[in-house]
Amino acid sequence: MKAVCPSRQCHMELTRMYSSNGQPRRVVITGIGAVTPLGLTVDDTWDALLAGRSGIDTVTKFDTSELNTRFAGELKGFEAKNYMDRKEARRLDPYIQYALVATEQAFSDSGIDPSKETPTDIGVLIASGTGGLTSLLDNFRLTEKRGLRKVSPFLIPNMLVDSAAGKIAILYNLRGPNFSVVNACASGTAATGEAFELIRRGDAQVMVTGGSEAALLPIIMAGFDIMGAMSQRNEEPSAACRPFDSDRDGFVMSEGSAILILESLEHALARDAQIYAEVIGYGNSADAYHMAAPHFDGQGAEDAMNMALRKAESYGVKRSDVNYVNAHGTSTELNDPGETKAIKRALGEHAYNVNISSTKSMLGHLLGAAGAIEAIVCLKAIEEGVIPPTINLDNPDPSCDLNYTPLRSVQADVAVTMSNSFGFGGHNSCLMLRRFEENGV
Repeated sequence: MKAVCPSRQCHMELTRMYSSNGQPRRVVITGIGAVTPLGLTVDDTWDALLAGRSGIDTVTKFDTSELNTRFAGELKGFEAKNYMDRKEARRLDPYIQYALVATEQAFSDSGIDPSKETPTDIGVLIASGTGGLTSLLDNFRLTEKRGLRKVSPFLIPNMLVDSAAGKIAILYNLRGPNFSVVNACASGTAATGEAFELIRRGDAQVMVTGGSEAALLPIIMAGFDIMGAMSQRNEEPSAACRPFDSDRDGFVMSEGSAILILESLEHALARDAQIYAEVIGYGNSADAYHMAAPHFDGQGAEDAMNMALRKAESYGVKRSDVNYVNAHGTSTELNDPGETKAIKRALGEHAYNVNISSTKSMLGHLLGAAGAIEAIVCLKAIEEGVIPPTINLDNPDPSCDLNYTPLRSVQADVAVTMSNSFGFGGHNSCLMLRRFEENGV
């Protein structure tokens, strides 16, 4: 016999998901922070993107002489002791350090004082593809030299993928929903989308969300290298990431963190917050095809976009309203034409009218943090009316025949954006933002 939900409980659930006018609950972005290969703040990163500068260079952290690829997007000038107590900096894995710094920036930008909020109203959802691998590998080497009893007592809390979220909650006394999303290279987008859904259904008023990654390690680069997934343009690293270009030869690894503060509209308005943009759609799907290769026809990517677009329709946004797509655009042989096909099917003829760009051409691929920094790129495009370019797009692939904003940023009236992220295992995520208007649907 089918269970029947008690009417009072159903009413409470619907009340949390919908505003007083019967429309879907609105979720806005009020704060942002980031540390990336292009800069240790959002402003520095954004300025570099608009200038078409690359953050990709020869690896300095370790010896890459055995590898076919010897470059990546490293954080430049990052010193944890400049942001936190020296003892704390020594204890924390880099991926947690990066997340803490980006979170502090985002809270400061948002104007929220967590100590004056109800702790259970604020949750944390931070994504990572690999978590604290630095701590795991350091301790593994230590045990080989000095035995198992020399393992650090901080190993387990450092290596867990959800430890960044846990540490942030402890630091700011945030007792709302708290977990991590692992969705391979779609993790940052999935985390932001799931945070959107948590607020929509009334489980939190505020969410600290995004991604953090510190996977520039010899064994990880070697793994991608052996797969043949990375570019091998060692003589010119800044030109190595070439999304949608005929001469592309693989992606470029990067590291960093990007954090966003999401709030229910009611909460943001009550404290007279600055509002960057509104989240209006999120989709997540699986290719169910291959563990390392995307679907040749972009089917799963299209499914994720369609799911996000369906949700956006409930906010009065049509497919033809999309002005900008931040593409996954990894510069790999299979991703770029497959994503092109998926965008065409999802947006129809309107796909030819939309500005698209891959900011990975400058940032490299931040793996589990990529979708979060790309959400911030979309937000900034809305705020400033500028679309960052796809650099290194010198010889467009004929199979990639959309407008990828080659080489230079362009001025544009950007009201609605879409950001795509796809990952190993066939994971796909899509996030949609729009310009905030208080009287919107």
